[in-house]
Amino acid sequence: MVASAIFILDSKGKTLISRIFRGDVDADITGDFCARVIDVDDESGLRPVFRVDSKQRTYAYVKHSNLYVVGVTMRNSNAAMLLEFLNKLVEVFKEYFKEVQEESIRDNFVIIYELLDEMMDFGYPQVSESKVLQQYITQDYHVLEVPRPPVAVTNAVSWRSEGIRHSRNEVFLDVIEKVNIVISGNGSTLRSEILGSLMVKSVLSGMPDLKLGLNDRLQLSEAGTHRRYG
Repeated sequence: MVASAIFILDSKGKTLISRIFRGDVDADITGDFCARVIDVDDESGLRPVFRVDSKQRTYAYVKHSNLYVVGVTMRNSNAAMLLEFLNKLVEVFKEYFKEVQEESIRDNFVIIYELLDEMMDFGYPQVSESKVLQQYITQDYHVLEVPRPPVAVTNAVSWRSEGIRHSRNEVFLDVIEKVNIVISGNGSTLRSEILGSLMVKSVLSGMPDLKLGLNDRLQLSEAGTHRRYG
């Protein structure tokens, strides 16, 4: 997914926030959106993603409260991912401002631009977890001076907090296999399948690098043999 620009518009189509990431869009970019979404009388035909063929431009948007959060791309990008990013952007705003409305956008435009720069780089999504962003972008600071990225960002894991310690470092791995087979009355196999899963319980301190491998040389000693007893 590559986004050329992100815009936040009010209910009348006035631009509140605009962030152009790639410089490949024109100045009238919001005009096409307003003409096809905000200024229409019949909203039954509106779609969250549409394309302006004459300008090779694709729009994706989400409407929240009295705002339109709009993403624009000039490439054949993944529309579902662009919509997901816009929804994630609204969720991050909720974590910061509680209520995402026109007034909250106007009052916090400095932090919003900082969030956009952290969440997207040259049109590519980056950090989108609000808990990670809140570690180094807060409402008390409007300008950050070379922030030190938290460990959760450098390790690309947002769901594991820092400082986890265990008295013993262990990993428990269970390999579970199920064999399903359907046999006809004459003994021929109609259908067969093997379903497998790995169940892991990790008790590790910190964020270590762990490599697990299965020994493909492990075989049953009597595989393929049958014994008959008379």
